[in-house]
Amino acid sequence: MVCLTYSLLIVYAYLPEETISLTALQTDSDQFFQHDGNRVRYQLLSELSLKKPNLVLIHGFGNSLGTWESLAPKLSKAYNVYAIDMLGFGLSEKPVHYQYTNANQASVIQSFAEAMDFDSFIVGGHSLGGAIAMHAAMIDQKTQGLILFNPGIINTGVPEFSKYLNLIFPMSRISAKQFADREFREGFLKRSYHEPSIVTDQVMDRVMLGTQTADYVSGMSSMLSKYYTSNEAELMSDVKLPTLIIFGIEDRNKSMEEALQLKNGFSNSRLEIIQNAGHYVHEESPDTVSQVIIDSVKFLTDRNE
Repeated sequence: MVCLTYSLLIVYAYLPEETISLTALQTDSDQFFQHDGNRVRYQLLSELSLKKPNLVLIHGFGNSLGTWESLAPKLSKAYNVYAIDMLGFGLSEKPVHYQYTNANQASVIQSFAEAMDFDSFIVGGHSLGGAIAMHAAMIDQKTQGLILFNPGIINTGVPEFSKYLNLIFPMSRISAKQFADREFREGFLKRSYHEPSIVTDQVMDRVMLGTQTADYVSGMSSMLSKYYTSNEAELMSDVKLPTLIIFGIEDRNKSMEEALQLKNGFSNSRLEIIQNAGHYVHEESPDTVSQVIIDSVKFLTDRNE
């Protein structure tokens, strides 16, 4: 019985999925640059002005640059807002042999800054993107400031058992296909929001975009099949840049204690607690969050403050 079940799992893991071409999925707003020979999608989500600081935003796990669509327009007058699909997500390539460590993903941001010829920029990230943003702030001397939205630095929110389960063939591929299941993702997302009604069909269309590409299952299963140990919490004290921590206090997997650990871990930081918002604080409270970020322009761009 065990052998039969295992055989069925393998069959399920390798059943072909219906995919859509990149040309059909992308829009006129999508632009691309190259990182280590891989295609990376980005969008400019504001009017461009040399008088405004550059802000580069990084989504969380399983998401894409669309997560910033409510927040970015509200920041447009104060920042040049760029958003990126990290390798393995959205409409960026999902290479099988890429090492999906947070430090490696941070080098994508460095390549983007070079491609855009930035003199300086602020980097921000949500959840997993927060950990990546922290690495980007450490490796690129052009980074002025750091914004963290309920970051996966102290607590990633990933159950320990799942990290090891995906090391067993073919569980990583099954997990990848599960994340491509719209009903599963919708239920998963609704548990991450303080107000689940925010998860509309439009939100789901955006979340599921990257799962429709031809390289999704192979790339995501490769990512999940490798367990990388991380020590982001131990690195917080190494970050000297101004750090703005925006924390949705209704996050089911994160507490006020964690928010204070973040505040104390970064030597030059400000903590903003956002009420009535959960893990996706930037989506649930875009008006409040945008005002906090606009009011923090001087703090984020002044290394001497």
